[in-house]
Amino acid sequence: MKKIIIERPGGYRRLQLKECSLPAPNDNEVLVEVSTAGVNFADVFIRLGLYKSGKEFVGWPITPGFEFSGKLLDCGRDVDGLAPGTAVFGVTRFGAYASHLCVPARQVYAIPAGSKFTPDQWAAFPAVFLTAYHGLFHNLVLRPGMNILVHSAAGGVGGALLQLGRIAGCRMVAVVGAGHKVTTAVEYGADAVIDKSRENLWARAEAVCPQGFDVVFDGNGPATLKQSYRYLAPMGKLVTYGFHSMLSKRGGFPNYLKLAVQYCRVPRFNPLNMTNDNKSLIAFNLSYLFDRADLLQESMQQLNGWVEEGRIKAPPLQPFAFENVAAAHHALESGTTVGKLILKMNAD
Repeated sequence: MKKIIIERPGGYRRLQLKECSLPAPNDNEVLVEVSTAGVNFADVFIRLGLYKSGKEFVGWPITPGFEFSGKLLDCGRDVDGLAPGTAVFGVTRFGAYASHLCVPARQVYAIPAGSKFTPDQWAAFPAVFLTAYHGLFHNLVLRPGMNILVHSAAGGVGGALLQLGRIAGCRMVAVVGAGHKVTTAVEYGADAVIDKSRENLWARAEAVCPQGFDVVFDGNGPATLKQSYRYLAPMGKLVTYGFHSMLSKRGGFPNYLKLAVQYCRVPRFNPLNMTNDNKSLIAFNLSYLFDRADLLQESMQQLNGWVEEGRIKAPPLQPFAFENVAAAHHALESGTTVGKLILKMNAD
């Protein structure tokens, strides 16, 4: 089998393609022949050595990747409901950048016959939609008509938030960083789109929602966190799940000076002030939730149902050959992509 191994943190050349022995599943695991793996911002932070849970759960060396689709090859003796030969997709806490993968059976799902998604689309689905679902439905009490602002709305998590928020009956306001991303945000269901490359983000946000937002989803970090909090309505919630703006967009290497400067710019939220402001901060990292099988199963059951009902659209995909993983990371770091990037194990 082949997999991408990162021996130690650094630039793109740390993404080494290596031959390894084929693993055997444990009693509660299945062995999957991976055809497609999703690429996420967390994978970039893993490569740079900045992803705490990667160091905590795996250490070095590490194989990135949280989501995949492929064919089930073998099952452990305690596995029920799945059989070899089944087309599947799933999530894993690291390791999906590989031609073969052993993963707990509870994190693998059969692709329904006649599914509205292709296998590639299923591979790009779970990480971003689980993040969006957890942020919206496990951390908030949603009411129809709530005003929700979503940063980076043409990306994977942002697009998922727009779609799920619309399902919940909320008014979704999208923020994008370039004109070519506006159409994508509209297709995801945005009621209004703010293109911050052409207009003042916060002046436009105030015009769109003068009373302030009930919820702001911010995966940017210090570039927008302070203002995101400021533009909350009374009883508003700021939900943060990433710090993309801390990344350097040049060369694929960690810029430690920029990281230090950006770290100092991260706002410090004082509980006393927040009480007086009548506003809240919610923060989470999905990689720490794999032990909550109850939340995972509830989320995937609901999301899969919405897919088959046609209420969720697959994001646009940008495929890369498995061997071109460095190019995929470079593209994601550029900030110019829309939808989801995927790695194809056997690209044509």
